[in-house]
Amino acid sequence: MKMIEKLQSIMILIAVGIGLLLGQISFFEQNADTLILPFLLLMLYGLFLTVPINNIKSALKNIKFLSISTMINFVWTPLLAWGLGAIFLSDQPALWLGFILFLVTPCTDWYLIFTSIAKGNMPLSTSLLPVNLILQVLFLPIYLFIFAGTIETVDFTTMIESVLFVLFAPFLLANVTRYLFRKNKTFLKEKLVPFFSSSQIVFLCSAIVAMFASQGDYLLNNPEVILLILMPLLFFFIINFIVAQTAGKFFEFSYEDRVSLNMTIVARNSPIALAIVVSAFPDQPLIALALIVGPLIELPVLAIVAQALLRIRKRSVVVKKR
Repeated sequence: MKMIEKLQSIMILIAVGIGLLLGQISFFEQNADTLILPFLLLMLYGLFLTVPINNIKSALKNIKFLSISTMINFVWTPLLAWGLGAIFLSDQPALWLGFILFLVTPCTDWYLIFTSIAKGNMPLSTSLLPVNLILQVLFLPIYLFIFAGTIETVDFTTMIESVLFVLFAPFLLANVTRYLFRKNKTFLKEKLVPFFSSSQIVFLCSAIVAMFASQGDYLLNNPEVILLILMPLLFFFIINFIVAQTAGKFFEFSYEDRVSLNMTIVARNSPIALAIVVSAFPDQPLIALALIVGPLIELPVLAIVAQALLRIRKRSVVVKKR
């Protein structure tokens, strides 16, 4: 694991702190919001550029695993997210929407780190990356259309325009880049892709700094929202861990495949939804807050899940020896 990957959660926390401090200066508070979307678009461009789209063929070879992970990620998880939000966040519709949007997007990057730690099936997990990315790009507008009804004042025209611009512009640009450098793959693979791979967290943190600088006063006056979202998030991680373990055993997956299933079901991907929210709901900071707080809770949870899976593996080895 690279050092920058180990420090992602700390970097996000530092970005939040810097943003809150800069927000006390009127110049930054008044102008920071103009920087949020550009930083997120750069990050999404890098994400779409670095995800190996060609690996889709490999994912399609394991139809059973792909079908189960897809059903859980894109059918079961949205229903679970809505249900948990209805129980815990019904009186905070903006926070509820942000909570849902955070949970309906499977992770496309750091879940590989924790899959590796837990000794999972890395080729299988890697092949799943482009599938999860493309499906969430396709389904996120649908989820947004369905669940945005939890907020009474929604301009759906603005929302659709934001989705088209925020998702498809960087996605298209990334694929155009691949096409332009098809004859110079050395530069693409050895220079461009590594740069954007390591820079994604920098762009994300820059967007978070700008976001908290522009909305810092509002968020400082509403610190209870962090506690409000903590409980439903923990329930989500626990329930989906159990679902993954149950499904893996029922379909007789190997330990390595069960790890891959666990991680793709538990790990989430907030930046894509965050970029849409910033563009479509600039006056609803609580939606964005849910998408920022989520990863701060998620990262230590993923570390715990990885260690729990290793303990399960060790216990099963001991039982077999007996």
